[in-house]
Amino acid sequence: MGATPSEPLLPILHLCERVIPLKAKGCHNTMTESGKPILYSYFRSSCSWRVRIALALKNINYETVPINLIKDGGQQFSKEFQALNPMKQVPALKIDGITISQSLAIIEYLEETRPTPRLLPQDPEKRALVRSISDLIASGIQPLQNLSILRQVGQENQLAWAQKVINSGFNALEQILQSTAGKYCVGDEVSMADLCLVPQVANAERYKVDLTPYPTINRINKSLLALEAFQVSHPCRQPDTPAELRA
Repeated sequence: MGATPSEPLLPILHLCERVIPLKAKGCHNTMTESGKPILYSYFRSSCSWRVRIALALKNINYETVPINLIKDGGQQFSKEFQALNPMKQVPALKIDGITISQSLAIIEYLEETRPTPRLLPQDPEKRALVRSISDLIASGIQPLQNLSILRQVGQENQLAWAQKVINSGFNALEQILQSTAGKYCVGDEVSMADLCLVPQVANAERYKVDLTPYPTINRINKSLLALEAFQVSHPCRQPDTPAELRA
């Protein structure tokens, strides 16, 4: 989410050509003259980051509508955005005349409609492993330490809660990756699992989790952060990234 890459940044792709600003507290701009896909995103959202990586890897030009999860009490709660996603969460992607929410569903749609490069292996066993790892992170770790849950546990308990949740998930993930990983999470090709891993490691760094016990996670994360698609999509260089967090 807010962490910076551990390696020097490579030249940046410019996949997102312009930002569609919000109007007042809502997000009225839902169509563009260019007809490009529109990603409703928040720079620090790890779920949004997953989708940004997929769009970059597949070289899909898109435009961004920033949805600030903190400003105005949370712009995701506006009536305009709720009409797009009743769950009041980012990301949402408007593409091909439809609007899709939930990051893994978006990535699967992109995979089915724009299959190059592949993010799901052709081999059924490897495909199942990719989905299993993706779900472990997207369902078993990230939702338990996201903004809405941390607000519920109280200010004084937030750091300890986030660390406990992430450590619990990473203990399982490290064990799994030791048997599935090559250069990346499953073998030597970037997959949907990797798109989930990197943002979650950034979350762990943000919440000061000691990553020493997770050498496989660390190694894969370092390899992935060297790839341009993971850098251009990083929270530190999004259109809505505050100046003090830019890199």
